Amino acid sequence: MQSRRYRLMSAVMIGASLLGLANAQAADKVRAAKSADVAWSFIPLDVGLEQGIYAKYGIDLEISSLGGDAKVQQALAADSVDFGLGSGPGMAFTAKGAPQMAVAAFAAEPRNISVIVGQDSPIKTVADLKGKLISVTTAGSLTDWLVHRVAVKEGWGVDGIRTAALGSFSASFPALQTHQIDGMMAATEAGYILEEKGQARVLVGMEKYAPKFHTHVIFARKALITGNPDLVNRFLKGFFASIIYMKANKEKTSEVAQKVLHHSPAVAAKTYDYEISMLETDGHFDPAAVAVLKDSYIDMKMLDSKPSDDQLFTTQFLPVKP
Repeated sequence: MQSRRYRLMSAVMIGASLLGLANAQAADKVRAAKSADVAWSFIPLDVGLEQGIYAKYGIDLEISSLGGDAKVQQALAADSVDFGLGSGPGMAFTAKGAPQMAVAAFAAEPRNISVIVGQDSPIKTVADLKGKLISVTTAGSLTDWLVHRVAVKEGWGVDGIRTAALGSFSASFPALQTHQIDGMMAATEAGYILEEKGQARVLVGMEKYAPKFHTHVIFARKALITGNPDLVNRFLKGFFASIIYMKANKEKTSEVAQKVLHHSPAVAAKTYDYEISMLETDGHFDPAAVAVLKDSYIDMKMLDSKPSDDQLFTTQFLPVKP
């Protein structure tokens, strides 16, 4: 009897192990890239990975960081990544024929981006930015568009502030320190870090210049959208489930920010309070925000005419319901 019971228990244990192995093998490897390495708004990837949220949707997530929208678009086109976290302005690449498309919007007004100036800078107000040189990530990126947006809104014309495409934050900050540039259009939280160190100041946030906007969207390769829509759907569910988790768990989210973005507890908490409201939970595209984006493509001379919605994004997976 004991031998029979032992054999039965062994069979159950082996069966459970095989089931666990099958489940592990069923997880799909997904490569997701951020367009900036210091952006708090991109940590739904990190939070969801750490909390096992993507795993619940059969996703084995690999995260990378690239230097701007253009590099994310290049990586998607080269099939180096499956999904890219980029900007609303980056959807113009799709209208130009890029082999990727936005599948969801996840951040509204750009609370996460600010003009940052040196601690000793003579620039004290927005008015002092006229004619100055501000760094952006890449030409045609969100940071680039916002610089010109400020200039237009302040009445100086689209070229009222000059730009220098320097790529990542790690390239812009030394240029700021050596006064090669007058300021950076960069992550607000990066400004908080520099303020804490006494090295720079946040001059002005960008939410006032684009109150109706899609700051960030998720791009997917068109081949993936048509060839494996289930994978796209599961990734989006994991991503927005991660945002829902973040909204309910400030402490855990801030712990991830401290680890991944090297924030102090004070900066992590301050960033969470300022930026959490901009994150969306279902991926919808707001018509008013899309209209502003279409105008931006003309303003920036990225496109000659306003594209149709289906040239920019798909609503095939929306609303996302984790």
